[in-house]
Amino acid sequence: MSDTPPSDSPTAAGRLPEGQMPVLRVIPMPKDANPSGDVFGGWIMAQVDLAGSVPAQGRANGRVATVAVTSFVFKEPVLVGDLLSFYAQIVKTGHTSITVEVEVYAERIRLNSEVVKVTEAMLVYVATDHQRRPRPLPDMRA
Repeated sequence: MSDTPPSDSPTAAGRLPEGQMPVLRVIPMPKDANPSGDVFGGWIMAQVDLAGSVPAQGRANGRVATVAVTSFVFKEPVLVGDLLSFYAQIVKTGHTSITVEVEVYAERIRLNSEVVKVTEAMLVYVATDHQRRPRPLPDMRA
């Protein structure tokens, strides 16, 4: 089995996903990295959580809380100065829960704007009320 992505995948083509808008774009700074210039995984995780909350809050029509990270894969290092694009989409809903997939791409500005997929994650959010207790998701049939 080859580790090379299919020729139509964004990472093989060296470009961002077509027809999708990122929910978050950010450039990590030196304070977000170790002395070698590699961005801390915890910083990336925090940004992924923010990106995943965008569609979750929209679906919940309000407050959500992160209750689980079911998968998180660092595929490539993130470097200081990369332009990161976070793509998030809802993949499943329950009575109170929303599962969101987040993919992160880095445009390596210093390296001829090469684009690489650096992270993918799956997070679960729960809609909450003002007392921060779980509440049912709004009905989408209306």
